[in-house]
Amino acid sequence: MKYRYLILSLTFAVSITANAQSDSVMSGRITTASYMLGVGGTRVLDTYLSQEHFSGIGLSYLASTQRHKIGKNWNTLMEHQATFSTVHDRSDDTKEIQGDYTFFWGRLRRWDLFGNRLLIEVGGMAVGNIGFIYNTSNGNNPAQARVSLNIMPTATATYRFNLWNKNMALRYETQLPFMGIMFSPNYGQSYYEIFSEGNYDHNIVPTTFISAPTMRHMVTAEVNISRRFTLRVGYLGDLQQSSVNNLKTHIYTNRFMFGLVKQFRLINYRP
Repeated sequence: MKYRYLILSLTFAVSITANAQSDSVMSGRITTASYMLGVGGTRVLDTYLSQEHFSGIGLSYLASTQRHKIGKNWNTLMEHQATFSTVHDRSDDTKEIQGDYTFFWGRLRRWDLFGNRLLIEVGGMAVGNIGFIYNTSNGNNPAQARVSLNIMPTATATYRFNLWNKNMALRYETQLPFMGIMFSPNYGQSYYEIFSEGNYDHNIVPTTFISAPTMRHMVTAEVNISRRFTLRVGYLGDLQQSSVNNLKTHIYTNRFMFGLVKQFRLINYRP
C-alpha cells in the first residue's frame, strides 16, 4: 500500500512539473537568423550623372533576424542588406560604381494555417537606405549620394513540407512602396551649392508610391541539412526607383542568393 501511495505521489509531481514546463515554453522566444550572399545583374540609370543606361554585375549580402515570442501573434523582423556593383554603358566607354546599405525593421502579424504548414505574415517595415553612384568619366559632379527613409507594407508566406525524409520550406517575402522622404539635388544643382554655399532647393523630398515606386521581392527554398543548420537558396529582386526634382533614378538588382539559416530557442522556466 505504501508503494502505491509513493508511485501515485511521484506521478502527480511529474505531472505538475510537466505542466509547469509547458507553461514556461509558452513564454519562450524563437529567433531565426539567416546569412546569405548573392550574385547577379545590376541596371542603373541616374539622369543627374548621365542619360545613359548602365548594366553590369554585382554582389549582395543579406543578414536577417526574426524574433517570435511563443504564444504571441506578432513577429519582429530585422534585415541588413548591402550591395556593390560595377556597371558600364552600351558602348562600354563609361563605367559607374554603385553601392548601398539598407536597414529594414518591421512588425508582422502572423497566422499559422493548415496544421502549422502554412505561415502568413502581414505588417509594415521602416526602411532606411544610404548609398552612392560614382561615374568614372564625369569631371564635375562625378558622384550622386542616395539617402532615403520609407514606410513599406510587408508580407511573407512560408510553406513547410517533408520530402525525401527532409524538412523543407518555400518562402516568399515582399516589400511594397507607400511613403517616405529622400535626399536629392535639384536639376542642374551642384553639390558645391548645397553643402558649401548652403543653397537649399527642395533637396529633402517627400515621396509616395507614385514618385518612388520602390519594390523588393524574394523567393527562397530551404532544406534542413543538420540539426542546427538549414540551407537556403533563392532569388532576390530589388527595384529602387524615383522621379523627383526633374531627375530620374533607378537601380535594379537581380541576385541568385545562397546561405544558411539557424534557429535559436530561449526558454523561460519560471512559471
